[in-house]
Amino acid sequence: MIFGIGCDIVKISRLEKWVQFEDSYIARFFNENERLSPDVSFQRKCESYAGKFAAKEAFSKALGTGISGFSLKDVYVVSDSNGKPDFIVTGDALRLVEERCGPKFRIHVSISHEKEYAVAYSVIECGD
Repeated sequence: MIFGIGCDIVKISRLEKWVQFEDSYIARFFNENERLSPDVSFQRKCESYAGKFAAKEAFSKALGTGISGFSLKDVYVVSDSNGKPDFIVTGDALRLVEERCGPKFRIHVSISHEKEYAVAYSVIECGD
């Protein structure tokens, strides 16, 4: 059963300041497992972080809480070998999902980038 659906869009240029001051901004919003290596280009970092931030916002909308009751670092985006994004949910975010869905849930995420914007969708499914 679908519990919630969320969507968010982020202007990629918004992340330029975050990437320039990576230690403070990126560390505040992104789990260390999401951080990109120093050899990734500046533009690629901006695109990637914008997509991941949009995904976190989309998750919070699907959950129905907004970004409240958990840290954005509790939800992080990982990619498989083909580049397909997936969420790892920990801490208070995990507690909130389990309160709403029980221990059996699935979270889907899709992220796209196009020139100036990154967009993400998230769907939370409860049950088997």
